[in-house]
Amino acid sequence: MMKESNNYLAQARAGEANLVQFLRSIVAIPSLSGQEAAVAMRIRQEMEQLGYDEVTIDPQGNVIGRIGQGPCVIALDGHMDVVDVGERANWDTDPFDPVWRDGVIYGRGTADMKGGLAAAIHAGALLKRSGMPSNVTLYVTATVQEEDCDGLCWQYIYREDGIRPEVVVITEPTSLQIYRGQRGRMEMEVHTSGISCHGSAPERGDNAIYKMAAVIKAIEELHERLPDQPPLGKGSVTISHIRSQSPSLCAVADGCTIHLDRRLTLGETEASAVREIEQLPAVQQVGATVQVLDYDVPSYTGLVYPTKKYYPCWQTGEDERPVREAVAAYRATFGEAPRVGHWTFSTNGVATAGLCGIPTVGFGPGHEHHAHAPNEQVAVEHLIRATAFYAGFVSAYAAGNR
Repeated sequence: MMKESNNYLAQARAGEANLVQFLRSIVAIPSLSGQEAAVAMRIRQEMEQLGYDEVTIDPQGNVIGRIGQGPCVIALDGHMDVVDVGERANWDTDPFDPVWRDGVIYGRGTADMKGGLAAAIHAGALLKRSGMPSNVTLYVTATVQEEDCDGLCWQYIYREDGIRPEVVVITEPTSLQIYRGQRGRMEMEVHTSGISCHGSAPERGDNAIYKMAAVIKAIEELHERLPDQPPLGKGSVTISHIRSQSPSLCAVADGCTIHLDRRLTLGETEASAVREIEQLPAVQQVGATVQVLDYDVPSYTGLVYPTKKYYPCWQTGEDERPVREAVAAYRATFGEAPRVGHWTFSTNGVATAGLCGIPTVGFGPGHEHHAHAPNEQVAVEHLIRATAFYAGFVSAYAAGNR
């Protein structure tokens, strides 16, 4: 096993130029959520040129590459959408004209997460060249809309495409550490109602904004009371948007709505998070209502696949097989012990592990703090090592199924 996995590292290093060229080509294609069509075509082309046994694009727009046809089904997942660039003046280079300098590639999506996706795609080709284990079916999935709705793609792949992996590796950035979970999240709105009147005599009405003021303070205080649950840490709640309605700007507001970003730690669920808000005395006193939001935005293919904006917390135990195999594959590939941790942000694992119950681990090139930031970047050495690790993990997991 040691010899074989070390050979994966050598092969990955030998393929550096092709890997870098491919990554730069997909970073150069802007691909906001719902606008991934062009990058999907480029990814399909790469998979076909690399000799994947089958490459399909499903009705939602996910690119699904398959190698092998064994009973042990493994998936390497990476989303192909990116966030926007923000203020261009904060970038030292053009976000969509990737620069390769001093062993680092700069550009939007290099870390989050076209770097991990490119490494996974080339890892599949590496395995095909060196001999895919006969008992494995490997899927490499380039998925849509993660930045808008984490895990929606895997809800579709699991339920509609019928792909049911035994294990999923999420290739989001982990600083080349093995990650085994994350906090969840959900989006809620709280609404207060009032009675409008002319702004010259506000006492005649019932101002919904004033009613919301006490609710806002109560939610701020709720955040401080939320418990810390190691190892994932504390849940959180914050108000990220507020809006009101009234007949005019010369009238008392008859409606006010706040948007809540709620992060969920171990033991917290959709129901418990809603109940916490509904039971706040300030909410009850003003008769405010609480609603979990829905996501129903079409993908680039035009398909709408509605879901709640509830993305559950998940964790794979350190003693569970996917983590054990990942640790063993890392040791064999790199000759040292890995660090094992958790993501701060959210990933498609909310669906693979949180909703579908598929054992899931994470490993990816790049660092979390570069995600969504100006001057986003990934080290080429990270890309090489991630490619080798993915091949080593598939080989190690397959060996355990024989």
